[in-house]
Amino acid sequence: MPKTTLRLLALLLATTAVAPAAAQTARDLPPPPVARVIPRTDTLHGDVRVDNYFWLRDRTNAEVISYLEAENRYTDTVMAPTRQLQETLYQEMLGRIKQTDTNVPDRMGPYLYYSRTVEGQQYPIFARRRGSMEAPEQVTLDLNQMAQGLRYFRLGAISVSPDHRLLAFSVDTTGSERFTLMVKNLETGEILPERVDSIHFGVTWAADNRTLFYTKTDEAHRPDRIFRHTLGTSPTQDQMVFHEPDVLFRVGVYRTKNDAFLVLTSGSFTTSEAWVVPADRPTEPFRVVSPRQKDVLYSVNHQDGRFVIRTNADGANNFKLVTAPENDPSRANWTELVPERETVLLEGFDVFRDHLVMYERTNALRQIRVRDIRTGDEHVIEFEEPVYTAGPGSNPEYDTSTLRFGYQSMVTPFSVYDYDMATRRRELRKQNEVLGGYDPALYATERTWARAADGTMVPVSLVYRKPLVRDGSRPMLLYAYGSYGSSTDPTFSLANLSLLDRGVVFAIAHIRGGQEMGRAWYDQGKMLNKRNTFTDFIAAAEHLVREGYTSSERLAIRGGSAGGLLMGAVVNMRPDLFKVVVADVPFVDVINTMADASIPLTAGEWEQWGNPANEAEYRYMLSYSPYDNVERKAYPTMLVTTGLNDPRVAYWEPAKWVARMRAMKTDDNVLVLHTNMGAGHGGSSGRYDALRETAFRYAFILHHLGIHQ
Repeated sequence: MPKTTLRLLALLLATTAVAPAAAQTARDLPPPPVARVIPRTDTLHGDVRVDNYFWLRDRTNAEVISYLEAENRYTDTVMAPTRQLQETLYQEMLGRIKQTDTNVPDRMGPYLYYSRTVEGQQYPIFARRRGSMEAPEQVTLDLNQMAQGLRYFRLGAISVSPDHRLLAFSVDTTGSERFTLMVKNLETGEILPERVDSIHFGVTWAADNRTLFYTKTDEAHRPDRIFRHTLGTSPTQDQMVFHEPDVLFRVGVYRTKNDAFLVLTSGSFTTSEAWVVPADRPTEPFRVVSPRQKDVLYSVNHQDGRFVIRTNADGANNFKLVTAPENDPSRANWTELVPERETVLLEGFDVFRDHLVMYERTNALRQIRVRDIRTGDEHVIEFEEPVYTAGPGSNPEYDTSTLRFGYQSMVTPFSVYDYDMATRRRELRKQNEVLGGYDPALYATERTWARAADGTMVPVSLVYRKPLVRDGSRPMLLYAYGSYGSSTDPTFSLANLSLLDRGVVFAIAHIRGGQEMGRAWYDQGKMLNKRNTFTDFIAAAEHLVREGYTSSERLAIRGGSAGGLLMGAVVNMRPDLFKVVVADVPFVDVINTMADASIPLTAGEWEQWGNPANEAEYRYMLSYSPYDNVERKAYPTMLVTTGLNDPRVAYWEPAKWVARMRAMKTDDNVLVLHTNMGAGHGGSSGRYDALRETAFRYAFILHHLGIHQ
């Protein structure tokens, strides 16, 4: 179809009510796979629970793989009518991307470092130029070459040595998130023979250009040990410098902004501790900043001969900044620098030689506050749009007055600014280009507020193609996450334009469990308050229907991981409210997973969800666990996805959930499970493959909302 015709069609769809076509049902399809029932009985706190599908946990069982493959074949059959729509969506999304592109370079010492993409290649190329962008390019790492012949490839860390001669990096080729650490000599192009397998993501250089620190995990994939490696020696000789035995805690290591100290951290969701050593003396013992105290969190940087610390100590629930002397930075010597504010969450901070930058969140919007440490003067960087997000860019240099930050909204593409903190002037360095004639004036973004069951007002961000007539006829995709204190910001999406141009309203419910409205917003959406997350989402959906933005027959919802738990909980609670559901890598088998500390991440998350060994926490989790609350009733049309190598939410959780729903649901609505047999939690690693996965999901949503082109 000619592009002009497609644009006219999109405009017509966006500005008129789209009548749904006849929905595809299971009666139109061959029978779906049926998982074998092998009952397993568990008893906890006097409750006898029968799990008919526990056997699906054994990936070495050929029957398990055969079942997953049968589900994939069934999904292919269900999705067959959408193949042309998938291709149309993919080509639309691809057509908006500037495939050959370069990001804004970062100045680090004598070099400008950047990454770039090339049309037709799945992965970025990392490079640098000495002095200016007019100098010859030196490719530091070409991920496309490294990924040749591999089904999956992911870069974990990439870190140049302080003298810019060596590059340390880590890669994962399965999706298991167990990375291999390597070092490249940037002067010769040689990758050094010494490699460290099964590390956890990152790597940190000491100031001597020959010492590296990295993290290892235990059998439950918890980062629990820090090792020191000296270049030129065998990894078998690496010294463990720290081990954290407490299963609630995870460890890490980084270098302060001014390169003065190495910081070793250990923290749970509620308590943390840090140790420091001079970066130029990496073999010395680390010394504690302030001994851990229950429910006290803190993070450390260094500026002008002092430590700057963000903490919630002394009841500062929204966090504050304190300073501490180098010689004794224990809590008794902390001096308040920026007090806690009741309505402003201090999410993070950055230090420069003459400035302090605070990244804040208030009233469900992010803001950037700058303080001149010489004068004490402060100002907040102003933004004009009513709904937006702004946050830190890459700021590796300490001795500079330039702050780099990113800005975007649901109608404004991601933009990189350099901001002079002294003169308050900003320079737009780059705005992501949208090919094909994108006109932001055709779209609008707004915020509305839904009243939750307990009276709490929940913010909801929306974007749509104008004009919007609130008569309930517009289809909608409502997204949310709502866990771990992770806030969902109103960002720009090239892919979502394919929804907007077909008349779909895209909305984000900023439900409790995130931190959009401050730290208390998080506290009210975890542990024994977790059900607020689900009832907030239901309230947001009801509000959007009641206010005429959409109707329940036109409402699709989507969430992934802990957001997939959200999907599972709300379809059990209010299946009548939603037409279509997409649950990506969903955490749905809450009791079985949280009762098994051998499963990756479980023990550390007892402070997030609860520990089933505690009867009160067990009974509360049991009240919402999606797998345990599947009932004999009608459910919406659903697509469930997973990855065979997922270390975060094991593939068997969604597989078991789908099998149980199949056995119990009373409707004829479509239910499909798609397993990526060669990836992990994030799906396909290549940018084109990932885009096809988005087209796949959006085709499912549109098709079952009655939009077929």
